[in-house]
Amino acid sequence: MEGDVSGTRDDDFAARAKNLGCAALVDALGRIHSHRAHILALTSPDPTRPLFGPAVTLAYMPCRDDLQQTGRGFADLFYEAVGQTPAGRVLVMSSGGYPDASHGGGTKLSRVANHGLAGVLAGGRLRDFQQLGEHGFATWCRGEATRWGGDTVMPYAANVAVEVEGVCVVPGDYVFADSAGAAVIPAGSLPRVLDEAARVDAEDTEAAAQIRSENLPR
Repeated sequence: MEGDVSGTRDDDFAARAKNLGCAALVDALGRIHSHRAHILALTSPDPTRPLFGPAVTLAYMPCRDDLQQTGRGFADLFYEAVGQTPAGRVLVMSSGGYPDASHGGGTKLSRVANHGLAGVLAGGRLRDFQQLGEHGFATWCRGEATRWGGDTVMPYAANVAVEVEGVCVVPGDYVFADSAGAAVIPAGSLPRVLDEAARVDAEDTEAAAQIRSENLPR
């Protein structure tokens, strides 16, 4: 049975994950799980700021004018997703089939800063990179957009399983992202994945030392 992370501080996990980096975490995930759990390199307003935390999700869908009259917009679904304990969470937003459309910007996503979330992982583009960078949370997405995307995609459901770049993200999964890419870690596997990633890192260090001692063939 895999470990329960509920009794351990996320700060400790975050420090370990950031020290190890995405590549080691992805290698460790590959040793433990058979499903795809890695996302290729994303873009950030501040690439030096890694992202880590448990996921809350917003599923986006292509716009339909008959479904936009329900009155449940981004704000309603955001607050449904984050619940009563938003601090430290990662808002994960699927692309809704349009990864090049804008899924939000600095004004809409100021809620992330207001409620202390760790940051945002978006399967689409975001606007207002300068403003997002000034908010202080980590942001990783497909790139910067200039045009509003509200006539292309719409937030549709909160805290459901979503797909980002071919990876299934379930609410409560731990998300890590840095300049190399992103990893989605099942919550119950987190301690084991971190331990395995440390072994991967140690093996790489040992291999590098052995390579340095190699001689040219005679």
